[in-house]
Amino acid sequence: MNKSRSDNRRLARGLLGIGLASLLSLSGLNAAAYAGPGELRARYGELRDELRNNNFQRAIHIDSAQEGDTLKGDVYAVLDHPFKVVSEALKEPGDWCDILLLPFNTKYCHANATNGGAALQVRIGRKYDQPVQDAFRLDFALRPVAATNDYFESRLNAASGPLGTKDYRISVAAVPLDGGRTFMHLSYAYTYGVTGRVAMQAYLATKGADKVGFTTTGKDANGQPVYIGGMRGAVERNAMRYYLAVDAHLAALATPADRRLDKRIETWFSATERYPRQLREMDRATYVAMKRGEYERQQVSIQ
Repeated sequence: MNKSRSDNRRLARGLLGIGLASLLSLSGLNAAAYAGPGELRARYGELRDELRNNNFQRAIHIDSAQEGDTLKGDVYAVLDHPFKVVSEALKEPGDWCDILLLPFNTKYCHANATNGGAALQVRIGRKYDQPVQDAFRLDFALRPVAATNDYFESRLNAASGPLGTKDYRISVAAVPLDGGRTFMHLSYAYTYGVTGRVAMQAYLATKGADKVGFTTTGKDANGQPVYIGGMRGAVERNAMRYYLAVDAHLAALATPADRRLDKRIETWFSATERYPRQLREMDRATYVAMKRGEYERQQVSIQ
């Protein structure tokens, strides 16, 4: 029994760390992005004041929701990069591997051409020294949806994952703003079954008990903000990690090619350190060494 509980907690840490996708669901958490630029621009209008004045030190807004066995997270952000740069940097499978590998728990990402387009083999783990073959495997198909002068959308889909999870999708949509900026919506979610629910509950009752997200639910007796916890807190942490990964990838593009890897790694870690309560998992030296090794490993296809 004790071994079973330990295994559940370990599996849950990996599952909650996946944070890679948006589910196209038939429920109220439908993760479909936008039919065109109009809806996304309207959302920017709704969030304009909050994007200018918030506690994130960045122009972002985070939403999360849970309905039944579906978890969903959304990040809306103003990027200080021109729309053309953003759209070009988010459509190639190699670029997506560079982005997805930045969060600490992604152990491997390798892009392959397929008859239908492009596929990404992704491995999600937890331990610093975890063999890549022992990490959870997710196979994503990259599908471009729109690429015009005023709207971009791209999706990654995975039909199944560990612990009975399924229907993963990353969806990123963007429109240009004035001043050489871009408004982006990054959405993800997944559905889990009985095994996944038990594992996550075990994790959240033990090592994940003190983990929090970014949404404030009130204030404590000392007037300090109280942040959402549980599974929605996990979704929000992952949302922030992947938004910061996209931004770090964009920030590195102006760097000479032989220095972009180090730029991405250093930029992502420094950005996460702004939110230590939510995002700190290891020290800088450990993270940098780990990611350098994992980027070298991703150049080789594994089964």
